[in-house]
Amino acid sequence: MDNIRLILFIALAFILFSLYEAWQQDYGPAAVPGEPTAASPASPAAVDSASAVPDVRQPDGVPVAPATGPAIGAGATVAAATSKVKVKTDVLEVEIDTLGGTISSARLRAFPVEIDKPDQPLTLYTSEPAGFFIAQSGLIGSAEGTAPAHDAVYVAERTEYVLADGEDNLTVTLSWQADSGVEVRKHFHFSRDSYSVRVEHEVLNHGESAWAGRSYGQLQRVKPAESGNSAFMYTYTGGAIYSPDDKYKKVDFDKMREETLSRDVAGGWVAMLQHYFVSAWIPPADRTEHFYTKVLPGERFVIGSYSPAITVEPGASHVFSSELFAGPKLQTHLEAVAPGLVLTRDYGWLAVIAQPMFWVLDRIHKLVNNWGWAIILFTILLKLALYPLSAASYKSMAGMRKLGPRIQALKDRYGDDKQRMQQAMMEMYRKEKINPLGGCLPMLIQIPFFIALYWVLLESVELRQAPWILWIVDLSVKDPYYVLPILMGVTMFVQQKLNPAPPDPMQAKIMMSLPFVFTVFFAFFPAGLVLYWFVNNLFSIAQQWYITRSLEKAAP
Repeated sequence: MDNIRLILFIALAFILFSLYEAWQQDYGPAAVPGEPTAASPASPAAVDSASAVPDVRQPDGVPVAPATGPAIGAGATVAAATSKVKVKTDVLEVEIDTLGGTISSARLRAFPVEIDKPDQPLTLYTSEPAGFFIAQSGLIGSAEGTAPAHDAVYVAERTEYVLADGEDNLTVTLSWQADSGVEVRKHFHFSRDSYSVRVEHEVLNHGESAWAGRSYGQLQRVKPAESGNSAFMYTYTGGAIYSPDDKYKKVDFDKMREETLSRDVAGGWVAMLQHYFVSAWIPPADRTEHFYTKVLPGERFVIGSYSPAITVEPGASHVFSSELFAGPKLQTHLEAVAPGLVLTRDYGWLAVIAQPMFWVLDRIHKLVNNWGWAIILFTILLKLALYPLSAASYKSMAGMRKLGPRIQALKDRYGDDKQRMQQAMMEMYRKEKINPLGGCLPMLIQIPFFIALYWVLLESVELRQAPWILWIVDLSVKDPYYVLPILMGVTMFVQQKLNPAPPDPMQAKIMMSLPFVFTVFFAFFPAGLVLYWFVNNLFSIAQQWYITRSLEKAAP
């Protein structure tokens, strides 16, 4: 990180990434236009239940078929019979539609949509067409009308629930009754300081014949607009699954179009991800679920899972239980909810470095209570840890700088005879015991640390809307006045002056322009990352000046 060549390596990596993104947009799988529908895609009542619920296999000889529920043409009647149940906890504001017990709205109270709108919580679930995203769950019975899918109409005990001060838990119950005597009570269990909701379908068989069915949970959303991503701030939005065997795997929207997910998993989960936030259905770890995806009319994407079939004898009961997580990618919360859920903080292939880096950064933040100062202290610690590598690089560059006049003399002597000049230079390096590439390897080793920190600052919701000082009110976005990028450019210019000048005039001109080029380049990076790079440059200049001065004093 302490030489202009390192910056070139990083620039090349980001340029290749940008080219890949552009290639995907131009030549990747084309979007398939949604089929026209009779009603708005945002309305659960307009969903054809035969395609919205999973296609059910015939397991263990138990005939279980999809429920059909109300027809599309009956939408007006269904809408008139349904209502919204509002639930408010210390961290969530939720609306549960009595049509299917679908969570049609969820807002995160501790996360404002914008830093200057602290009283407007961010919306994760919504039934609005532009950002349509809902969590559905239900039961699939062996015959029509024997189980409530997400198109069945429930009855609510109340229309408003609030987690009172001093209470740690809150339960919302919806009821459904079949003509056969089967009763289903759908319970939503909320807890204080938790973004997890335990969803239970309690089946009570008051009839005279056995009931057979299974439960399912699915997430349905439209693909968001691409305008929020840039080449430097790309974040993943789409599906993901986790299994103990394959661990974390993304299932993006294009993959859902091309290939239907269909696999049995025990101890896993399905999720929809977006920047900083995740929603996941987490079945019990000891239950084997069938994971699936679907693409519905209106460009609606579904990822979900359903349970094995269960038979409930007359007079008996059974409870299907799953956990729904809908909240921020806070590391402590994710680790406590389910194995592997913390991997939704997608650090890519550098997770093995990024996760410990965030751990250290978080511990520093707990001491100073400011993410900006935590980044500065973290940079100092990292520079101290990597000092041996930096020192080797600086010593090599100091030796090269000392040989600068002699290299110029060789150039004047041999002119355009590059082969003889190279031979003479290599002989000189051998006699002086200087490796011209001695500064490269230490710098290459440091590149992963920079890229890992980039993903840490990009993926950590803890830094979202986190202030530092003065005008830096959000370290997760660019500096609004470009002060940090300009200061970083100045430090790059100073570093360049400390490094040996390239013997080639064209290379020298290119190097002179790089501080300006990368000032513009970093102007679009998160302020937290530019702060890290600026402080890193300051300490690099100090270290390089100290080492170079020490070598000059020690020289005869």
